[in-house]
Amino acid sequence: MILSKSEIYEYIKEKKLIINPFNEDTIRENGIDLRFGNEIARLKKTNLIFDPHYKNEYENFFEKENGEYFIINPDERILVCTLEYIELKGLIGFVNLRSSYARLGLSLPPTIVDTGFKGQLTLQIMGGSFPIKLYARDRFFHIILAKLTSNSVRYKGVYLDQKGVTYPKF
Repeated sequence: MILSKSEIYEYIKEKKLIINPFNEDTIRENGIDLRFGNEIARLKKTNLIFDPHYKNEYENFFEKENGEYFIINPDERILVCTLEYIELKGLIGFVNLRSSYARLGLSLPPTIVDTGFKGQLTLQIMGGSFPIKLYARDRFFHIILAKLTSNSVRYKGVYLDQKGVTYPKF
């Protein structure tokens, strides 16, 4: 069952959904808008091989940046973080780009947030056909929340309590 606006408010009131910082204007008819954080990591073009079975030097593959805005180049891949810290209890989330950004050619791979997740989300964005300037604190993502039909084991994965852009962990 996908949560409606009134159900989202009820989950917030019951502390089964935590969003920090919280702004009333981010609650939508069937989800929540999350804002672009002030940190990204650009995936570098390199001939080095990333081996998930080996301890990699992430500086060889990513370059972090902080700022109030970022230029995303055509076909570029970046990791971004949400401004908001979230916690999901008895809920899962389906993350999408807000449609205006998708209409510019930006894309986001399918992303699911597991129940019990706590932290800022790190998401991959793919650039479109032309450079686009993205601003920190702009509403950029939309998360649709669904209630689990039964109790589930809570998320205890490697990304629990992440802050800022978090590199992949294997």
